Amino acid sequence: MVRDLRSVPLTGRMAESAFAHVRESRTPVEARPAATVILLRDTATGPEVYLLRRQQSMAFAAGMTVFPGGRVDPTDATVADSWSGPPPSWFADRLGCSADTASAYVAAAVRETFEESGVLLAGPSASSVVADTSGDDWEADRVALESRSLGFAEFLHRRGLVLRADLLGAWAHWITPEFEPKRYDTAFFIAALPAGQITRDVTSESDQVAWLRPADAVTAVESGDMLMLPPTYLSCADLTPYGDVAAALAAAGNREIPIIMPTLRIENDLAYLENT
Repeated sequence: MVRDLRSVPLTGRMAESAFAHVRESRTPVEARPAATVILLRDTATGPEVYLLRRQQSMAFAAGMTVFPGGRVDPTDATVADSWSGPPPSWFADRLGCSADTASAYVAAAVRETFEESGVLLAGPSASSVVADTSGDDWEADRVALESRSLGFAEFLHRRGLVLRADLLGAWAHWITPEFEPKRYDTAFFIAALPAGQITRDVTSESDQVAWLRPADAVTAVESGDMLMLPPTYLSCADLTPYGDVAAALAAAGNREIPIIMPTLRIENDLAYLENT
């Protein structure tokens, strides 16, 4: 049974940040644009989602299980001439943002997925996808993108690739609560694992990766065996009804996507996160 997360009691570091924010009347830090991809694959028992557990040393969401993703980079705004699929304005309407911001979200989603899983949602044409990214030359480019010594637009141009925006479905839009010291304005997308490509445990930001059915991920969170922030947990829960990846992607086209920023409630010396 999916947990009701409309009001979540905070503990540990999040509770400490919440109380300090209120006690000291802190000004919220700016929420940086970010993007994440819910990568899906079909199996005999239903679709599975690719998950990474963040290192305990990470400043944000330490120890949490997440989808591949990260901050928008300045070079993500320069891929317009390497774009295939629905225009940025289409994603802007779905995500409630400007076309320029939507373009950066999509580019960051594709780039971060490649950096954190080795999966590349791009191809040499509007109707094809790179078949294999496991070679040493691909790994060298992945590392260069991760270190920001190579820009994403330059990477696409050099390899003669177009970003396949049509492979992404907009899924959710969350903003980190105001009391957090690091905040992100994050677009969530879903995408199918391209045929021929495989995920690789490559990013130094995670210490464990796994493919799980969304329902199994929800169960693991409910039992306390896995830690997730509400956006990840609820995204997995929202995917449980779908019998295959195609059904989930079709649902993304008609899905209502409100911008959700959880708020803080203090009551009887306890802090609660309100997700409305």
